[in-house]
Amino acid sequence: MKLVKIDNFNEAVALFKKIGVDPYGINAMATKTQSINILLSAQSCKVANILKQEMLSLGADAAVARGSVACSIDATDVLIMGTLKQITALTKKIKKQPFGLNLIAEDILALLSSINQNRYILKTSRREIVLGEKTLIMGILNVTPDSFSDGNLFFNQQKAIERGLQMVDEGADIIDIGGESTRPGAKSVPARQEIARVIPIVESLSGKISIPISVDTTKSPVAQAALSAGAEIINDISALGGNKMASVVKKAQAALILMHMRGKPENMQTGNLVYDDLMEEIICYLQKGCRKAFAAGIEKDHLVLDPGIGFGKTHDDNCKIIKNFGVLKSLGLPLMIGTSRKSFIGQITGGTPSDRLEGTAATVAAAIMNGCHIVRVHDVVVMKKIAAMTDAIIHA
Repeated sequence: MKLVKIDNFNEAVALFKKIGVDPYGINAMATKTQSINILLSAQSCKVANILKQEMLSLGADAAVARGSVACSIDATDVLIMGTLKQITALTKKIKKQPFGLNLIAEDILALLSSINQNRYILKTSRREIVLGEKTLIMGILNVTPDSFSDGNLFFNQQKAIERGLQMVDEGADIIDIGGESTRPGAKSVPARQEIARVIPIVESLSGKISIPISVDTTKSPVAQAALSAGAEIINDISALGGNKMASVVKKAQAALILMHMRGKPENMQTGNLVYDDLMEEIICYLQKGCRKAFAAGIEKDHLVLDPGIGFGKTHDDNCKIIKNFGVLKSLGLPLMIGTSRKSFIGQITGGTPSDRLEGTAATVAAAIMNGCHIVRVHDVVVMKKIAAMTDAIIHA
């Protein structure tokens, strides 16, 4: 006798085939192996009671507030609990019902589709990048005098170019160039200054390397200059908070990374760091950024999402994000994380940023195990090995 862990539909199918289950039985039973919990916020008592009764009729359940049955409250959150088969059956039962239940059915089906997607194609102006088969390594190249970990190391243009080429040799899949520090407390620099720092590096590297170049900026003039100089990805920590960024990205057919941040780098760690529901706020914020992108004509297969480790979060928040990273799969887009050498690691392991290699490795492995597709790191050689080993475990 042994306990069997089944993480996804394909693993269930493989086990049933090994047992010798009839093909019809495989299709009927595979969806029973996966339990799913879905939280619907602020539903009317009428809707909540229907959902609960329908789930009970399917042999599953839904948790609602005590006062919802008697409708003594205005609204309640609803936690739907069941197998994939039961929840799919629920959508069939409610899709023609009133009170907005048809829209809930559509949203649930979209969520189920998203969490079962394991492979993505990210399009840039020059290529299609496969995500999901292996974790991609984004190498950090800060051409700033004041970044928290490597500020001033590559401020010299020639040193920056040499470091970019070195990261390619080390196995980086993407180079991310930043000309403005986003460390806590950092002040913004003028666009012309950021352009002067970044563009010569982009121009030089784009003619020497075959991997895509990303530019870390919130400013549309910087993005436009960078894309014209050979960059293919814009890493926007403001999630389209700046004017004209979306139109610049759309016109260039570039890929776009949207990140969650509360506040700005200058004040993000001194403002309100209390979240009613951390992961829900991150998801809602990123959904809003996606809507801005879609409204500008940017297509879904040009987007990547980042929960923004260290950007307006406490040390505990950052750990919770990594632990619960898998819930971000509900957004239906490829995911990136940047934990490299950050202070929350130092809070646990001690040391300066350069002493946080092992702690960074742990966060990278955990994020990949929970569904991350791209890791943004300083230490390319080591983290590529960490990613390769973690990928091997996931695909075993």
